[in-house]
Amino acid sequence: MSSNPQFMNWQDYDAAQKETDLVLIPLGAVEVYGPHLPMGADGIATTALANGVAEQLPALVAPLIPVGYSEALQSFPGTLSVKPASLMAYTRDVAESFIKWGCKRILFINGHAGNVPYINELSRELENEYGVRCAQIDWWRYIQPLVEDLVESDILPHGHASEFGTSVMLHLVPEHVKMDRACRTEPQVKNEFPDFHRTAIYRDNSPTGVVGDGTTGNAEKGAETMRRAVQRTVDFIKSDDFKL
Repeated sequence: MSSNPQFMNWQDYDAAQKETDLVLIPLGAVEVYGPHLPMGADGIATTALANGVAEQLPALVAPLIPVGYSEALQSFPGTLSVKPASLMAYTRDVAESFIKWGCKRILFINGHAGNVPYINELSRELENEYGVRCAQIDWWRYIQPLVEDLVESDILPHGHASEFGTSVMLHLVPEHVKMDRACRTEPQVKNEFPDFHRTAIYRDNSPTGVVGDGTTGNAEKGAETMRRAVQRTVDFIKSDDFKL
């Protein structure tokens, strides 16, 4: 039986929510992800992770929140973006709906770096207001220590649409990957002061939307990446660190 209310009837949902106090809320983005990968890659990955976790332990899986804050990538055709306040308000409403029906633990599985500070702030607000426990996975950063032994690229294996972004998509949605367009792109902007946070236009740093080497990806690495990520997430959920 599906763990996503989107595909359940209300009676099955009622039975499922009596078995768990946990909801997994995947978030993504619709933005340039190189010339070879689908623009919804972030949400494709987080939805897969959420479903993989729900196959191993009782958990509800919220429908994907597909569009994030991607303003810096707006110069590439097709990129969509919502304002941070809109993202927080919509995600809050979804979370509060699950809280209403008894969820006390919320794991935001977020695939887009631009969403991270706003989901952190929302998590703090929900914990303070409702006494729930919240946590967030920052997907493409989350997997990095899990797959150090799988790295083959000599440049930014976890860059944008690079080795591991390509590998995960080849595993999950190979029909939407155009490997004949995969490319290697080194960062175009040399930053001598990375310790200072500044706004930037992503296209100035990469004319292709890739930062790294997308040609080094393969489905086998993507499958192993997802397997390890699911197991790590299950271990966290079962741990004392995520108990009320």
